Amino acid sequence: MNKKPSSTDRIGDYIAQSASIIFTLENQIDAIDAVTRLLLKTLKGGRTLLTCGNGGSAAEAMHLAEELTGKYNRPRRALPAICLCSDASAMTCIANDWDFTYVFSRQVEAFAKKGDVLVLFSTSGNSTNCLRAAKAMKDAGGQVVGLLGKGGGKAKKLCDLSIIIDSKHTNHIQEAHQVILHLLLEAVDAEFA
Repeated sequence: MNKKPSSTDRIGDYIAQSASIIFTLENQIDAIDAVTRLLLKTLKGGRTLLTCGNGGSAAEAMHLAEELTGKYNRPRRALPAICLCSDASAMTCIANDWDFTYVFSRQVEAFAKKGDVLVLFSTSGNSTNCLRAAKAMKDAGGQVVGLLGKGGGKAKKLCDLSIIIDSKHTNHIQEAHQVILHLLLEAVDAEFA
Protein backbone atom coordinates (compact mmCIF):
# COMPACT_ATOMS: atom_id res chain seq x y z
CA MET A 1 0.00 0.00 0.00
CA ASN A 2 1.33 3.42 -0.99
CA LYS A 3 1.54 5.87 1.85
CA LYS A 4 0.49 9.44 1.09
CA PRO A 5 3.28 11.96 1.65
CA SER A 6 2.88 14.08 4.74
CA SER A 7 2.11 17.77 4.46
CA THR A 8 5.66 18.59 5.58
CA ASP A 9 7.04 16.30 2.85
CA ARG A 10 4.93 18.08 0.24
CA ILE A 11 6.08 21.48 1.51
CA GLY A 12 9.72 20.40 1.47
CA ASP A 13 9.38 18.90 -2.02
CA TYR A 14 7.77 22.06 -3.36
CA ILE A 15 10.49 24.29 -1.91
CA ALA A 16 13.17 22.06 -3.40
CA GLN A 17 11.54 22.10 -6.85
CA SER A 18 11.11 25.86 -6.78
CA ALA A 19 14.68 26.45 -5.63
CA SER A 20 16.06 24.18 -8.36
CA ILE A 21 14.32 26.28 -11.04
CA ILE A 22 15.48 29.54 -9.48
CA PHE A 23 19.05 28.22 -9.37
CA THR A 24 18.91 27.76 -13.17
CA LEU A 25 18.91 31.56 -13.40
CA GLU A 26 22.66 31.36 -12.76
CA ASN A 27 22.90 30.07 -16.34
CA GLN A 28 21.14 33.21 -17.59
CA ILE A 29 23.14 35.93 -15.89
CA ASP A 30 24.22 37.38 -19.24
CA ALA A 31 20.60 37.51 -20.49
CA ILE A 32 19.43 39.11 -17.23
CA ASP A 33 22.26 41.64 -17.49
CA ALA A 34 21.34 42.47 -21.10
CA VAL A 35 17.70 43.05 -20.13
CA THR A 36 18.80 45.14 -17.15
CA ARG A 37 21.03 47.32 -19.33
CA LEU A 38 18.23 47.87 -21.87
CA LEU A 39 15.70 48.84 -19.19
CA LEU A 40 18.13 51.24 -17.51
CA LYS A 41 19.02 52.84 -20.87
CA THR A 42 15.33 53.21 -21.67
CA LEU A 43 14.50 54.84 -18.33
CA LYS A 44 17.59 57.07 -18.35
CA GLY A 45 16.57 58.22 -21.82
CA GLY A 46 13.17 59.34 -20.54
CA ARG A 47 11.34 56.60 -22.41
CA THR A 48 8.49 54.52 -20.98
CA LEU A 49 8.22 50.87 -19.99
CA LEU A 50 4.93 49.19 -20.80
CA THR A 51 4.15 45.85 -19.19
CA CYS A 52 1.58 43.14 -19.79
CA GLY A 53 0.65 39.55 -19.04
CA ASN A 54 -2.34 37.37 -18.18
CA GLY A 55 -3.37 35.93 -14.81
CA GLY A 56 -0.38 35.56 -12.50
CA SER A 57 1.78 37.13 -15.19
CA ALA A 58 -0.53 40.17 -15.11
CA ALA A 59 0.21 40.46 -11.40
CA GLU A 60 3.94 40.42 -12.17
CA ALA A 61 3.45 43.05 -14.89
CA MET A 62 1.59 45.25 -12.39
CA HIS A 63 4.28 44.65 -9.78
CA LEU A 64 7.06 45.89 -12.07
CA ALA A 65 5.15 49.00 -13.18
CA GLU A 66 4.04 50.01 -9.68
CA GLU A 67 7.53 49.61 -8.24
CA LEU A 68 8.88 51.92 -10.95
CA THR A 69 6.27 54.63 -10.48
CA GLY A 70 6.35 54.20 -6.70
CA LYS A 71 9.51 52.84 -5.15
CA TYR A 72 11.22 49.53 -4.53
CA ASN A 73 13.57 49.64 -1.53
CA ARG A 74 14.91 53.19 -1.62
CA PRO A 75 13.31 56.57 -2.31
CA ARG A 76 13.98 57.89 -5.82
CA ARG A 77 12.17 59.83 -8.50
CA ALA A 78 9.16 58.22 -10.14
CA LEU A 79 9.97 56.42 -13.36
CA PRO A 80 7.61 56.11 -16.35
CA ALA A 81 5.90 52.71 -16.46
CA ILE A 82 2.41 51.70 -17.54
CA CYS A 83 0.87 48.31 -16.86
CA LEU A 84 -1.54 47.49 -19.67
CA CYS A 85 -3.45 45.08 -17.38
CA SER A 86 -4.30 47.70 -14.77
CA ASP A 87 -7.05 49.70 -16.44
CA ALA A 88 -10.16 47.54 -16.13
CA SER A 89 -12.34 49.98 -18.08
CA ALA A 90 -9.91 50.02 -21.02
CA MET A 91 -9.55 46.24 -20.99
CA THR A 92 -13.29 45.57 -20.85
CA CYS A 93 -14.02 48.26 -23.47
CA ILE A 94 -11.48 46.81 -25.90
CA ALA A 95 -12.53 43.22 -25.18
CA ASN A 96 -16.18 44.13 -25.72
CA ASP A 97 -15.78 46.38 -28.76
CA TRP A 98 -12.98 44.47 -30.47
CA ASP A 99 -11.90 41.17 -28.94
CA PHE A 100 -9.90 40.07 -25.88
CA THR A 101 -6.92 39.37 -28.13
CA TYR A 102 -6.62 43.16 -28.68
CA VAL A 103 -6.68 44.31 -25.03
CA PHE A 104 -2.94 45.03 -24.94
CA SER A 105 -2.16 45.89 -28.57
CA ARG A 106 -4.74 48.70 -28.68
CA GLN A 107 -3.14 50.25 -25.61
CA VAL A 108 0.35 49.86 -27.09
CA GLU A 109 -0.96 51.61 -30.20
CA ALA A 110 -2.27 54.43 -28.00
CA PHE A 111 0.71 54.90 -25.67
CA ALA A 112 3.93 53.55 -27.18
CA LYS A 113 6.50 55.84 -28.72
CA LYS A 114 9.74 55.09 -30.52
CA GLY A 115 12.34 53.98 -27.99
CA ASP A 116 9.84 52.64 -25.45
CA VAL A 117 10.06 49.03 -24.24
CA LEU A 118 7.32 46.47 -23.70
CA VAL A 119 8.06 43.95 -20.95
CA LEU A 120 5.98 40.90 -21.71
CA PHE A 121 5.37 38.30 -18.99
CA SER A 122 4.11 34.98 -20.37
CA THR A 123 4.66 31.50 -19.02
CA SER A 124 3.71 29.92 -22.36
CA GLY A 125 4.76 32.64 -24.79
CA ASN A 126 1.66 31.84 -26.83
CA SER A 127 -1.07 34.19 -25.56
CA THR A 128 -2.53 35.92 -28.61
CA ASN A 129 -3.09 39.20 -26.77
CA CYS A 130 0.60 39.30 -25.78
CA LEU A 131 1.74 38.41 -29.30
CA ARG A 132 -0.40 41.22 -30.75
CA ALA A 133 1.08 43.61 -28.17
CA ALA A 134 4.61 42.65 -29.18
CA LYS A 135 3.82 43.24 -32.86
CA ALA A 136 2.23 46.60 -32.04
CA MET A 137 5.32 47.64 -30.06
CA LYS A 138 7.54 46.78 -33.02
CA ASP A 139 5.25 48.84 -35.28
CA ALA A 140 5.61 51.77 -32.86
CA GLY A 141 9.42 51.59 -33.08
CA GLY A 142 9.90 50.13 -29.63
CA GLN A 143 11.58 47.03 -28.33
CA VAL A 144 10.13 43.92 -26.67
CA VAL A 145 11.55 42.07 -23.68
CA GLY A 146 10.06 38.68 -22.89
CA LEU A 147 10.07 36.97 -19.54
CA LEU A 148 8.90 33.61 -20.79
CA GLY A 149 8.71 29.91 -20.00
CA LYS A 150 8.03 26.57 -21.67
CA GLY A 151 10.54 27.15 -24.46
CA GLY A 152 9.44 30.72 -25.16
CA GLY A 153 6.54 29.86 -27.46
CA LYS A 154 5.72 32.13 -30.41
CA ALA A 155 6.73 35.21 -28.41
CA LYS A 156 10.39 34.23 -28.48
CA LYS A 157 10.71 35.29 -32.14
CA LEU A 158 9.04 38.64 -31.45
CA CYS A 159 11.33 39.60 -28.57
CA ASP A 160 14.49 41.66 -28.91
CA LEU A 161 15.67 40.14 -25.64
CA SER A 162 14.19 37.28 -23.68
CA ILE A 163 14.76 35.25 -20.56
CA ILE A 164 13.20 31.83 -20.85
CA ILE A 165 12.72 29.76 -17.71
CA ASP A 166 13.54 26.10 -18.24
CA SER A 167 10.39 24.62 -16.74
CA LYS A 168 7.02 23.34 -17.89
CA HIS A 169 5.36 24.30 -14.58
CA THR A 170 3.61 27.67 -14.62
CA ASN A 171 4.02 28.20 -10.88
CA HIS A 172 7.79 27.71 -10.92
CA ILE A 173 8.17 29.86 -14.04
CA GLN A 174 6.32 32.69 -12.27
CA GLU A 175 8.49 32.28 -9.17
CA ALA A 176 11.62 32.63 -11.30
CA HIS A 177 10.12 35.63 -13.10
CA GLN A 178 9.57 37.22 -9.68
CA VAL A 179 13.27 36.83 -8.87
CA ILE A 180 14.21 38.42 -12.22
CA LEU A 181 11.75 41.26 -11.60
CA HIS A 182 13.41 41.97 -8.25
CA LEU A 183 16.88 41.84 -9.83
CA LEU A 184 15.76 44.46 -12.34
CA LEU A 185 14.43 46.64 -9.54
CA GLU A 186 17.66 46.25 -7.56
CA ALA A 187 19.49 47.65 -10.60
CA VAL A 188 17.00 50.52 -10.90
CA ASP A 189 17.53 51.42 -7.24
CA ALA A 190 21.31 51.32 -7.69
CA GLU A 191 21.06 53.63 -10.70
CA PHE A 192 18.39 56.12 -9.62
CA ALA A 193 18.22 56.14 -5.80
